[in-house]
Order: sequence, then structure tokens, then C-alpha cells
Amino acid sequence: MKQALLILTFSVIFVSCNSQTSELPLVSEVDKHLTLGAERLEAYLPIIKDRRVAMAVNHTSLLGGRHLVDTLLDLGVSIVKVFAPEHGFRGAQEAGELVESGIDPNTGLPIVSLYGSNKKPTADQLEDIDLVLFDVQDVGVRFYTYISTMHYLMEACAENQKTMLILDRPNPNGDYVAGPILQNDQKSFVGMHPIPIVHGLTVGELAKMINGERWLSGKGACQLKVVPMKNYHHQLRYSLPVKPSPNLPTDQSIRLYPSLCLFEGSQISIGRGTYFPFQVYGHPTFGDSLFSFSPESIPGMDQNPMYKLKKCYGWDLRKVEAPQFTLRYLLNAYTLYPEKDNFFKDYFYLLSGNNLLMDQIKQGLSEEEIQASWIPDLDNYKQLRKKYLLYPETADDQTR
Repeated sequence: MKQALLILTFSVIFVSCNSQTSELPLVSEVDKHLTLGAERLEAYLPIIKDRRVAMAVNHTSLLGGRHLVDTLLDLGVSIVKVFAPEHGFRGAQEAGELVESGIDPNTGLPIVSLYGSNKKPTADQLEDIDLVLFDVQDVGVRFYTYISTMHYLMEACAENQKTMLILDRPNPNGDYVAGPILQNDQKSFVGMHPIPIVHGLTVGELAKMINGERWLSGKGACQLKVVPMKNYHHQLRYSLPVKPSPNLPTDQSIRLYPSLCLFEGSQISIGRGTYFPFQVYGHPTFGDSLFSFSPESIPGMDQNPMYKLKKCYGWDLRKVEAPQFTLRYLLNAYTLYPEKDNFFKDYFYLLSGNNLLMDQIKQGLSEEEIQASWIPDLDNYKQLRKKYLLYPETADDQTR
């Protein structure tokens, strides 16, 4: 009876959230004049002309629907190699899957994996190049590993006196800042910087912060150049033309990702093994009156998902309007989960970035109480963030 009441209570809350209207129209409806960093060839071709270039790119590195590497090769740019982040150069690897070095069959370029044992380019791997060009679509969340790869590239460039050139792209979660700040003792590849879960920066702005705050190893700074976008502001909701990784297939999954990824440090499924990952959550023990899904092996997304071929019961968030980071789903699942001592995995510490959130949840604190504990650090971060913004916060600020 108690579980049924909890399910009913959360269902009412969910319906209320689902009735909200989006305040962030898509870029196609707001500003068709947005110019990506990669599209500003006149701004960066003079920089890379007659230089030996390493491309830190993946399947999101598109220019007019064509891969940036192919375009630059046709323009005579001397591309020496490709550095590949998680999911690989062509984006074919699943989350956590080893990315192999090798040769790109389309271009014949050598591919150097930066996901696995070799996360940071070595001096030998940088010896035959002058400049690293980084152009990868990020999603604006601390534990999304593309920014960790960017950090290591910046660090290697600083140590080997190479230039780092970043072609900036929109942040689809760039309209707000939320979540706990990473503590130093929880640094890992899924969290390298003292920033909140939703940091509200483009990769170009974050790179400037990393450099400016001396967060690279040895407190150094790399020779950084950022090609900013034109006509971008932080309230502009950008619809990604290609999914940034195999399990973020829609704009909705990208907006829910900051909240639902915390479940990766728990016993709860977030829909891996379905065609709507990061848009649902559930568990086999939850009430069978709820929405249900059964994870299965899906090549290219997840071939061995949690609770494979088992029916999970939970919530479908695909129609929640303009979702932002919340602990509501996590707190609800923890309340319903029968074996609370086993709910969390150690990985949760790295995702949350602190030692406190897990204990706060176990103590029964409300979302409001937990969020209140973040306010001082978030206020300090917001002031720091202002120093590194390349773009206005709103469209109105652009015209002032």
C-alpha cells in the first residue's frame, strides 16, 4: 500500500511537470543566422595554412553536412593525423567501449585513440604536428567525456609548445547552471574540473576557464585560440543535427542526461538497451502498474544492457517539456527501491563529484534541502563563469 501511494504521488508530480511549456524555442525558429566556429573558414584557414595539423574530431564534426576533415583536405590543409575521443572517430563505439587506433579507410589518415589507456597524447604523437584543431559537439555536462579529452589535449599542447585551436559549437544545455561542484578528491575522467554538473559553458568558454584558472597539470596554460560562433547566446536552444553519442539519440535525451546519468551509479536502468535511452528509468521490482520496458541487445548502442530481457517498471519522460537538472527522479527511485543498502554503486561518487550527495539522499533530505547546500559554491562558480563567457546570456543582451 505504501509503495502504491508513493507511485501515485510521484505520478501526480510527473503530470504536473509534463504540463509545463517550453521557454526555449529551437534555433531554427529563433535565429537562422547562427554561424558555427567550423563554418567560419575565413577566421581559421589563415591560422592552419602551411601548418601540420592534428584533428581532434568525431562524427559530430560536420561542416554543411560533410565531415570537416574531408573539407579541409580538399582545401589543401596538411592534416597529419586524427585524435579520436570516446565513441571513436566515426562515433561507432558504445559507451565505455575501447577505441582502437588505426587507419581511417575513407582518408587513409592515421587515427590515434584518446580513449582507453592512452587518454593524453604523448610527446611522440605530437612531434610531427604544429597545431591541434578541436571540433567536437559537447552536451554541456561535467561527466560527458569529450571535455576531459579536450583537457588532456590542452595539457599535452602546453607541455610540448603546440597550439590548440578550438572551433566552438553550441551547448544544448547551456541556458542554465545546476548541480554540485566537483570536489578535488573525486577527480576522474568523468569529472576533471571544479564545475557543476551543468556548467553552462561552450567548449570554447570552458577551455578559456581551464587555461585562465590554471587547471592544467603543473598550473600551466596552452597556446589557445578559440574561433567563436556568430549570433549565438546562451538561451538559444540548439537542436543537434547528429546524435553526439550512440545513447543520446534525441534532443530530449540530451536535456534529460544531466539528471538521469546519475542513475549509472545505481541499480536503476535508464533505458540502455532500448531505442529511448536516457528518456526513461525503472527497475524490475517497481510496481507493475507503471510504464514498462525490456532492455535488449542493440548493436551500436548497448549489446549487454543492465536487466537484459527483463521487464523494468518505471517512468517515461519522453514528453516532459524543457527538462532541466533535477534530483526528483533519483529520490523517487531510491524511495521505491527495496534494498536501499545496495541502491548505490561506488561510481556514484565520481558522477556526483562529491562525498555528500549519497549521504544526503540516505538521510532522507528533500531536493530543496540538498540544493540549498550547493548555493554558496554555485554562486561563486557563477561569478567565475562570467569572466570567461564569449557570448551573451540572452538574445536581448546581443542588442545592447
